[in-house]
Amino acid sequence: MSNIRLFFPESLSLNLESKLDKSQSHYLTKVMRIKIDEGFSLFNNNGEWSAKIHQISKGIVEFIVTEKLRQKENTKDIWLAFSPIKPNYFNFMIQKATELGVTKFIPIIFDRTIVRKINKERLEKIIIEATEQSNRINVPILEKPQNLKNFLNKNSKKIDLVFTDLNTSKTNLEINKKANKPICAIIGPEGDFSENERKQILNFEGVKPIKINENILRAETATISVISIINYIINL
Repeated sequence: MSNIRLFFPESLSLNLESKLDKSQSHYLTKVMRIKIDEGFSLFNNNGEWSAKIHQISKGIVEFIVTEKLRQKENTKDIWLAFSPIKPNYFNFMIQKATELGVTKFIPIIFDRTIVRKINKERLEKIIIEATEQSNRINVPILEKPQNLKNFLNKNSKKIDLVFTDLNTSKTNLEINKKANKPICAIIGPEGDFSENERKQILNFEGVKPIKINENILRAETATISVISIINYIINL
């Protein structure tokens, strides 16, 4: 079985015959050189399926689903609330956070956020590609940008909020793995949180401050560090 994996947003079922879009068809036939009757896999949030090329017509791949490989994933919800940053670092951060298991991305416009708009289409493409490459099934959700107050109010008592805070003395993170709550890491902008924002976050019920390093970390470095720590704890 080929290790080529493609995200397919429509419903999948045994013996389904359907078509890939132009971009995916080009990738299979021109980049990966897959031929008729050769296999690849398709996935979405409901599971992963084996498929093979049935026909190639005018550059479009027509396929048939041959076998179900995996059921949908039952994973712990890990969210990332973050400030948009400059594109090159931003793309890297989203890619690596997806690989590490983040299930929802929540852009926050903080007081000191410099980049105040996101390219949703571009970020969703990066998320899908990282999901394909990292052998995940569930594609993370990307929410619309919002301010800190709305985010905290909307999620009051619903999440455990991991706050990466240089000013705290806490270096251990305690998470109740049996609680059916998403764990959300919050990462500040390039100019750090304002004092008012720090107070809002520290007053949030369920906040868990942690110092992950003595040094000041870039946003993308802090993201990888804290998500790795969360993963380590929930998988103990």
